[in-house]
Amino acid sequence: MTAPAETTAPRLTPSRRPLAALYSRNAGAVIGRGFRVIRTQNWVILASGFFEPVFYLLSLGVGLGTLVGQVQGPGGSTISYAAYIAPALLAVSAMNGAVYDSTWNVFFKMNFGKLYQGMLYTSLGPLDVAVGEIFMALMRGAIYAVGFTGVMLLFGLAPSAWTLLLIPAAVLVAFGFASFGMAITSFLKTFQQMDLVTFVMMPMFLFSATFYPLSVYPEPIQWIVQALPLWHGVELMRQISVGVFTGATALHLLYYVVMILIGLTLTTSRLRALFLK
Repeated sequence: MTAPAETTAPRLTPSRRPLAALYSRNAGAVIGRGFRVIRTQNWVILASGFFEPVFYLLSLGVGLGTLVGQVQGPGGSTISYAAYIAPALLAVSAMNGAVYDSTWNVFFKMNFGKLYQGMLYTSLGPLDVAVGEIFMALMRGAIYAVGFTGVMLLFGLAPSAWTLLLIPAAVLVAFGFASFGMAITSFLKTFQQMDLVTFVMMPMFLFSATFYPLSVYPEPIQWIVQALPLWHGVELMRQISVGVFTGATALHLLYYVVMILIGLTLTTSRLRALFLK
């Protein structure tokens, strides 16, 4: 009679892949779910965020613009008032799409649908969830950007050959707002607190030199405006629309790169702290 062979328990070795505890390289699963949900959404609601800046363009750029006439654009070029505010409204459009998806949508999933808890009980890591959700918000901002760029071309408000660069620039703007929006939403617990999002966005929309140059403000106010993320998006879009690039262009791009990195880091850490205790 022979003794039974000894069985040895499998040895688990920790992965040496960077960020293995946070990222399982499966953000595509979150994105795939997002696209399946989009197919069942009310497309009128989805498209509503696109029309707001278009209405501003028609009422102020085309309507009021006939009274304003020509204004000075980036680099000293003379352009119509409609061409002056159109790139700014493109930045606003990208912001609206990204912020809506990364705040109210995420708020419901986090606090009522309990979706992220279920995701993080699987092999998905918090960075997978963050990247997937931010990508979906980014898609919304990109759709708005493409549509609004088409409106600009239709009205002849994109005179530069650099016009097509407005779309990737708008995606970068949307990325910045989406990553930060999701991070901020992770701290909010009630619908009343969510009103703070509108409370911040509306003044930023009105005072980020969207409709008039920064120089109209007193110098102390100018410094505050220049710290706002939308102002950097507005200035970046205006420079691209007329094909004028300076050192400030790189500064605007760097602002959004830093914003994205901070937003992704904060979102990942918050998801981990909330749901992987």
